[in-house]
Amino acid sequence: MFTHRFLFCFFLKMTPVARQEVLGLYRRIFRIAKKWQSASGQMEDTIKEKQYIINEAKTLFQKNKDIHLPPLGLAPQRGRAFRNQEKLRKLSKPAYLRSYDEVS
Repeated sequence: MFTHRFLFCFFLKMTPVARQEVLGLYRRIFRIAKKWQSASGQMEDTIKEKQYIINEAKTLFQKNKDIHLPPLGLAPQRGRAFRNQEKLRKLSKPAYLRSYDEVS
C-alpha cells in the first residue's frame, strides 16, 4: 500500500470532492480484487489475477499522482470564449469518432 506521507502529499493538492472520488475509486478497485474469481475457476489463476489487479492499481495511481486537472468550466454560450471551447472540443474528438454527429 501507499505510505502515509505519499497519501498526505497527494491529497493536499486536490479539492475535497476530487479527493473523495479518487479514494473511493481506489477502494472500489481493491474491493473488486478481493472478490475476484478467475474465469477458469482455478485457484492459482484467481490468486495471480487478484495480485495483478492490485499491482496494476497501485502502479497506475502512483504514475498519475501528479495529474491535477483544473475544474471544468463552461464559457457563456456566446462570444469568442465559447467558440474557442467548441473548436477545442471538436478537435479533441478521436478520428474514429468524427464520423458520428453529436446528438444535442
